[in-house]
Amino acid sequence: MKALGRFFRDMNRNKALLLMVLPATIWFLLFSYLPMLGAIISFKEYRIHGGFLSSFMHSRWVGFDNFKFLFSTDDAYIITRNTLLYNIVFIFIGLVLAVAMAVILSEIANKKLAKWYQTGMFMPYFLSWVIVSYFVYSFLSFDRGVINKIALGLGMDPQQWYSEPKYWPFILILVFLWKSLGYNSVVYLAAILGIDKSLYEAAMIDGANKWQQIRNVTLPMLAPLMTILTLLAIGRIFYADFGLFYQVPRDSGTLYSVTNVIDTYVYRGLKTTGEIGMSTAAGLYQSFVGFVLVITSNYIVRRFNKDNALF
Repeated sequence: MKALGRFFRDMNRNKALLLMVLPATIWFLLFSYLPMLGAIISFKEYRIHGGFLSSFMHSRWVGFDNFKFLFSTDDAYIITRNTLLYNIVFIFIGLVLAVAMAVILSEIANKKLAKWYQTGMFMPYFLSWVIVSYFVYSFLSFDRGVINKIALGLGMDPQQWYSEPKYWPFILILVFLWKSLGYNSVVYLAAILGIDKSLYEAAMIDGANKWQQIRNVTLPMLAPLMTILTLLAIGRIFYADFGLFYQVPRDSGTLYSVTNVIDTYVYRGLKTTGEIGMSTAAGLYQSFVGFVLVITSNYIVRRFNKDNALF
């Protein structure tokens, strides 16, 4: 009883703070925790029988048949490979470029000019992938694209960009970095601006040049944030940005070998076959693998530096 009374006293003492986090708590309960019950559908042959609950109760159990169906196709290896490799490149190249860009922006003496650069880099983040796909199409269109117009002007043959898979890994990586680099760099820039200036002053007194200050002060101070954001990104390594891989290549069938990922595969399967159970199985598979990767990566980080780990 004493423990219960202490609990209610603490609740009353911190009621202002609890009210502040209440909207976020409700949001997570409704959209993150409550939908976890739907994972059971991945073990059922889901069929419509009236409402959702009625369909949920009347659909028969099939065990791991949905998972077998997901991985028995010829595309299973391709979609898993593409999802993993693209995300690995996005994580590590994106990390390096975001940190480099944040450091460059922090070193610009003219702060008004730096804000203009920062705003210009941040703007693509707010564009939807549908709009970005039209931007890309304006460059890569066979008959009206800017690149083919330039090639014709130089006496070169135009390229059928939307029929040539070999170019698209580079195109997708470039488009992703263009869209996300500004947002990621702002996160690191905010961390750089929060670094104690006395550390740089001490480094200058010791005779450190600008590069030595970055290497010995800025990067070590950014290391915890870099580690945490990387761990979170690793947790979603089996999730692909649907808009990037579906909208930007314009769902071209000839490009599936390099643009088909788990998310687009599930969408196409759901659109053509209506297999809700298989789609749920794919989502559960992605979540489970992401959970294992986060736990494993966090354990490895803790072995080297406990302060940089998530938990």
